[in-house]
Amino acid sequence: MAELHADVVVLGAGMVGVSAALHLQARGRDAVLFDKHGEAGEETSYGNAGLIERASVFPYMFPRDLPHILRYAFNRSTEAHYHLDALPAVLPWLWRYFRASSPAGAMRTARAALPLIERSLAEHEALVAAAGVPDLLRRTGWIKLFRTEASLAAGVAELQRAQAFAGVEADVLDRPGVSAREPHLAEVFTGAIHWRAPAFVPDPGALAKAYARLFRDRGGRFLAGDARTLDKDGTGWRVRAANGDAVTAPDIVVALGPWSDIVYDALGYRIPLGIKRGYHMHFAPKGNAVLNHPLLDADRGYLLAPMNRGIRLTTGAEFARRDAPPTPVQLARALPEARRLFPLGEAVDDAPWMGRRPCLPDMLPVIGPAPRHAGIWFDFGHQHHGLTLGPATGRLLAEMMTGETPFADPAPFSVTRFG
Repeated sequence: MAELHADVVVLGAGMVGVSAALHLQARGRDAVLFDKHGEAGEETSYGNAGLIERASVFPYMFPRDLPHILRYAFNRSTEAHYHLDALPAVLPWLWRYFRASSPAGAMRTARAALPLIERSLAEHEALVAAAGVPDLLRRTGWIKLFRTEASLAAGVAELQRAQAFAGVEADVLDRPGVSAREPHLAEVFTGAIHWRAPAFVPDPGALAKAYARLFRDRGGRFLAGDARTLDKDGTGWRVRAANGDAVTAPDIVVALGPWSDIVYDALGYRIPLGIKRGYHMHFAPKGNAVLNHPLLDADRGYLLAPMNRGIRLTTGAEFARRDAPPTPVQLARALPEARRLFPLGEAVDDAPWMGRRPCLPDMLPVIGPAPRHAGIWFDFGHQHHGLTLGPATGRLLAEMMTGETPFADPAPFSVTRFG
């Protein structure tokens, strides 16, 4: 057993943690990545729509219109599903989420997050170039498909709002316009919006691993271990690796996503971290069918993405206890609709994959110092945008930790907003 020393240990090797480690390393800090898997991108960062969402300038807030709420309440929606036995634990968080989703609250969140979203693609492009994986970032944008005139009109209104707020670029497509971009779709739609600014990652887990290789190639160390071994060590902190080695450092970054509570709870912080679970499964296309862009069926609440492994069918949010057994009912609801839209063949995966999105009620991450514990830094709660925002928030955190002038105001992300 060895006693190792570092400037900082980053707990968690998803996109958020790996990005923070890279930015700290670039500023001269001897950083150690520490993850229970001993490998990057094995949890939440592995499964998602694969979008660097440069165009989503408004957050995913709780719906406040009665038709949406009633549809969710009856628990038959593809977009959202909940476990009845989890409601006593989930409802208090949902109430805070609902309250934060007022028009004024949503706009506060949008203004705070905008500098991060605006930097998201540039930060990824720099890391992709450094890691030598240009094939893992495609500038295709994504398409939001509408089946009715009413939903298309609502989508266009959303686009106009985004254009006025942040100059977002997109094309409004009629049926022939959609077919020109996606010729293998059945014509069950009225029109679409092609959001051109976002990039697409055809293997998010591979991208996290490529960034981790870059970290190692630059001299970084990666240890497997349990973050619950974190303990005070004189003026610094210590964690113990699975091989028995101990690593001490004056600074610790908590980037454990939905498992961040195993550290902050032990330190006495009460942070309202909620979990939105989600599922995906890959399918082979039939015949010569090709999907050129990630595609959201807005009226049915699922997304198809042309991943390297196959066509990925992803679902909306499931509200359940974090570690409850999987219940992929949303996939079962979405699959017949997806097959009517695009010629999906046989499943590539043996079983659906389940992930967990870490969310705060205001849909902003926690980034910055723990107020009562010198050397503890938080970087978690990126909701649906961990893949998108990881490199941007990693830069923001590294700037704060090294005394640089932050490129964005860090105040809205402080944990002190929760008391």
